[in-house]
Amino acid sequence: MDELRRACAAVAARARSVTVVAEAIPAYAAALAPLADAGHPGQDGAHAPPANDAAREARAAYWLTMDAINFGSGWFPTLRKRDGLSGYNTIAAALRDRFDHHGGWSAAQLAELDAATLGPILGQDPQHELMALYATSLRDLGDHIAAEHQGSFAAVAQPARGSAVALARRLGTWPSFTDVSHYDEITVPFLKRAQIAAADLQRAGVADFADLGALTMFADNLVPHVLRLDGLLSYDAALLERIERVELIEHGSPEEVEIRACAVHAVALIAAERVGAREADIDALLWHRGQEPRYKEVSRHRSRCTAY
Repeated sequence: MDELRRACAAVAARARSVTVVAEAIPAYAAALAPLADAGHPGQDGAHAPPANDAAREARAAYWLTMDAINFGSGWFPTLRKRDGLSGYNTIAAALRDRFDHHGGWSAAQLAELDAATLGPILGQDPQHELMALYATSLRDLGDHIAAEHQGSFAAVAQPARGSAVALARRLGTWPSFTDVSHYDEITVPFLKRAQIAAADLQRAGVADFADLGALTMFADNLVPHVLRLDGLLSYDAALLERIERVELIEHGSPEEVEIRACAVHAVALIAAERVGAREADIDALLWHRGQEPRYKEVSRHRSRCTAY
């Protein structure tokens, strides 16, 4: 992921709407809570090794399915939410219910899934635009699992040969996980969901990667929001006004790329201040911090895309 780090540093150096407040980073890094594998959203109890191959396959199926639809934050305000749950947690809870009560889908079943079937399972209107995008992503996942891994979800990690980076790069070539932006002449391979899938398979005991620390922050719209409110990122007045008006920020626009890239760069700088710190763990800590009311009460940027 060094290519991504270099790209994000380059974007941060010339960004026009977003600034990394570098002088604030040392004190902020020192004040962060311990980072003993901060975990990831929804992974309570997932750190224990699977008891057998069937359990390992079930965990792999759940996390790859979840990560294939771990996007849609730009639409979350329009979803039917469960009481007290955010958009992400509403979708994650519905998917967990499906796996707990009926089992997951096979690769062949995913390859045939449509919005009409998926919408009710997730508690949403099948006509909602996001349901069609979710179904498209899941069909692609099913196609790849069936064609390249004989229908086995756990087998997806095998070609990576113990490398989270290799798995993320490979998943990033699948339409269901693709996430590459451009800023002037700079290509920025964020691969947010591909990276998070590698981390999830590791934390679920499905894979054993030696290089989890090589992953970057998982560039979404919540961690940049936390960093802004904590004084690590600064937005210019025009961008801030658009966000406060709840105006959608176009995916791939200079402002949107700057928000994500500057957040990735800031987290890399934070990690550099803490010996042995992993950017993925800093990301998880900040993501959980973003669930607090003081962050929820303030508007964050929204983009309608399949990246996050």
